[in-house]
Amino acid sequence: MTGSAPGSPADPIQAPGTPEPVWRAWSGLERLPAAALPHDGPIVIVAAHPDDEVLGAGGTIARLAAAGARLTVVSVTDGEASHPHSSRVTPAQLAAIRAKELREALTTLGAPDADVVRLQVADTRVGAHEDEVAAAIEPLLKGARLCLAPWTGDVHSDHEAAGRAALAAARAATVDCWMYPVWMWHWARPDDVRVPWDRAVAVALADRVPELKRKSVGCFVSQIHPLGPGEADAAILPPDELAHHLRDIEVFFT
Repeated sequence: MTGSAPGSPADPIQAPGTPEPVWRAWSGLERLPAAALPHDGPIVIVAAHPDDEVLGAGGTIARLAAAGARLTVVSVTDGEASHPHSSRVTPAQLAAIRAKELREALTTLGAPDADVVRLQVADTRVGAHEDEVAAAIEPLLKGARLCLAPWTGDVHSDHEAAGRAALAAARAATVDCWMYPVWMWHWARPDDVRVPWDRAVAVALADRVPELKRKSVGCFVSQIHPLGPGEADAAILPPDELAHHLRDIEVFFT
């Protein structure tokens, strides 16, 4: 995940968010219909930045890997702009770090052989390359059973653009596309009218899967721990944000 680009003070990502206990107390999550995961075949998972796919769909990735699905993960950007003013790492160094963290996370989820495709679109600039991203994703969907992608209403420009590109590619390839929210859990609230709850489904994470996801999230050290003592090197994902992604379900919009 890369934080939102500097914007207005009203930016909902920069504003205080909804505490995780509020979400866990909401019965609406329990009422979501269960998603029917495919049991085989290729699956394409699209992410705007390395870690979005694990935060939003890591448990689902673990379930698909355990079922023997062939997984392709598309990193639209390398997430090199998560710490644009850092004095500790350059953008190129951070890109390499985040690619390594993603591979470690996928291995932790039981998907060490997943193909990782790095499109290397400039971080924070996905919207300017949306058609190119869609064109790159479409051939990867040939024969796929499912595409997972960021939700187009996530209120993060890169997430939304990556989601629109994936959705366009999936429609062209006649493949179902499920969209996972990431920042929504921060800015939205239970029963929020801005969220299409009528299209939401849940993937249950049972047995060892929640623990595998927790460990895989921990692989993104550059995002969950400070790079250094200064404000420019602060963690992008503090514990209160991570808590939204460590439940025993994952939610998708179909």
